[in-house]
Amino acid sequence: MAKRPGNTSGRGQRDLRVKVKTARGRKLSSKLWLERQLNDPYVKRAKAEGYRGRAAFKILELDDKYRFLVPGARVVDLGCAPGGWCQVAVKRVNALGEKSGKAQGTVLGVDLQEVEPLAGAELHVLDFLSDDADEKVKGWLGGKADVVMSDMAAASSGHKQTDHLRIMALCEAAAYFAFDVLDEGGTFVAKVLAGGAEGDLQRLLKQKFEKVANVKPGASRSDSSEKFVVATGFRGSGDQ
Repeated sequence: MAKRPGNTSGRGQRDLRVKVKTARGRKLSSKLWLERQLNDPYVKRAKAEGYRGRAAFKILELDDKYRFLVPGARVVDLGCAPGGWCQVAVKRVNALGEKSGKAQGTVLGVDLQEVEPLAGAELHVLDFLSDDADEKVKGWLGGKADVVMSDMAAASSGHKQTDHLRIMALCEAAAYFAFDVLDEGGTFVAKVLAGGAEGDLQRLLKQKFEKVANVKPGASRSDSSEKFVVATGFRGSGDQ
């Protein structure tokens, strides 16, 4: 039976997706990445709402559930480029002092590269793995942090197991940094990859925090193995 003109089921719907032609010199993987970006609803929302990247919606979802970005909070964003997480934090902790009657928070972002300035956030070029990084951060904050968050990912090698181990090592390093700069009762939020090597990190965090949750926000792509650990109620750096 012939289909009616205007039928939008099946192939008709798929044809609405933006297609990217394979240009000379462009790898298939690059073509597929660009095509996915052009059709990603979170990428479109980020542009429409003025966020620097789709990752902003991940921290929005996590904070909606766990409420750690409260007015007056002192926040450190590790590997903050391009600045989407800082944008969310600035609004929620009242870093610009726009919400009268509520405490004004502080947002400090650090990265290996310079990040475009962002109103309400103090951004520094810093390797958080350097020996004096924790003291520099506490100096810039004027004390300890209430939140340490990280959306960092190690450079991809193309080998799934190697990439998993690299990002877990990066996340563990971020956790130890958090132990040095967090105030008692603080929160640690970081991206991890599911894959079997995160058990040691989970045990470590459960020793240091009252609660540890593992979450995959809706903004995370369905084909990604990423999830986020949200550790709340830091017990204090003096505990073992």
